[in-house]
Amino acid sequence: MRWLLEHLKTELFKLSDAPVTPLSLLFFFATVVGTLIIAALVRRAILAFFRRSGRAAEGLSYALARIGQYVTLAIGFFFAIDNVGLDYGAFAAIGAVITVGVGFGMQNIAQNFISGLILLIERPVQKGDYIMVGDTVGTVVAIEMRATKVVSRDGVAIIVPNSELISTRVLNQSSPTSHKRATVNVGVAYGSDVADVKATLLAVASAHAEVLKDPVPAVFFLDFGDSALVFELAVWVEHPKVEPAVKSDLRFAIEHEFRKKNIQMPFPQRDVHVRTLPAGVPARA
Repeated sequence: MRWLLEHLKTELFKLSDAPVTPLSLLFFFATVVGTLIIAALVRRAILAFFRRSGRAAEGLSYALARIGQYVTLAIGFFFAIDNVGLDYGAFAAIGAVITVGVGFGMQNIAQNFISGLILLIERPVQKGDYIMVGDTVGTVVAIEMRATKVVSRDGVAIIVPNSELISTRVLNQSSPTSHKRATVNVGVAYGSDVADVKATLLAVASAHAEVLKDPVPAVFFLDFGDSALVFELAVWVEHPKVEPAVKSDLRFAIEHEFRKKNIQMPFPQRDVHVRTLPAGVPARA
């Protein structure tokens, strides 16, 4: 045992006049592993506390848990350095050299990490939010150190760099409320009873279970089209995720009710009036 202890205390090299031994390296790696475990436990404990107490929304509890995890990691990292016996000033100088050497390669990673901290602190986008950024539409399921994971309506996980959520335009459909306005346009033939059309559309909207009663559905007379009178049925739904299904159901129901009431939805048509015929073209009866 004494022989093993003497070998563990053998000096390997020096950093800032501090001898580095196998024993100090073991302490360092043990501290790092312990810090990772404790940080994960801190995150779970914060989430469990808010989940039991019900004092915060999912997005806020998630942000606080992530920040607590990062703070624990930072404290443990500096404690591990202290165990090795390194001077913080020397470590900072070494870090500066490394930063200069790999700065260009790490630029995007650092930018995304800082953007992730901004997302967790300011919370413009939170876990559970339904967002649209670029061509990506879906629910935020995790805000990690480098990127945010968004699950689309198709159930596909999409990785969005954190910096993109900070520097580009993001449509957060869960803030200030998750309620979403959905519209369905429909054209009816000229000569139709517009009051009957409006009443039918409102009845269809009121009969759908996913359509909210407040705000109430509304019908707007949009335009006199080339071939039809154009109406818009506007309703509110609980969450953007159900919008496509609700709009599809409304279209089915509108077609069914219009057929029952003989309200025509015309095809595009053109009336051509010929006043004179070119010379040589015989007229037909």
